[in-house]
Amino acid sequence: MDIRVGDVLEMKKAHPCGSRRWLVLRVGMDFKLKCEGCGHLLMTPRSKAEKSIRQILRAEEQ
Repeated sequence: MDIRVGDVLEMKKAHPCGSRRWLVLRVGMDFKLKCEGCGHLLMTPRSKAEKSIRQILRAEEQ
């Protein structure tokens, strides 16, 4: 899966704040994500993150 820094990921499940969108801050074996609703930072393994992605919104498309 081609995910880049600056992309916004729409996840299958919502964060407790209600937002489904996460900004990608770092890619590699782990993703560093920032919730667009409340600003919560999260480090998650790439395999787990890729399973829960519904849609990738590129920076140039927004």
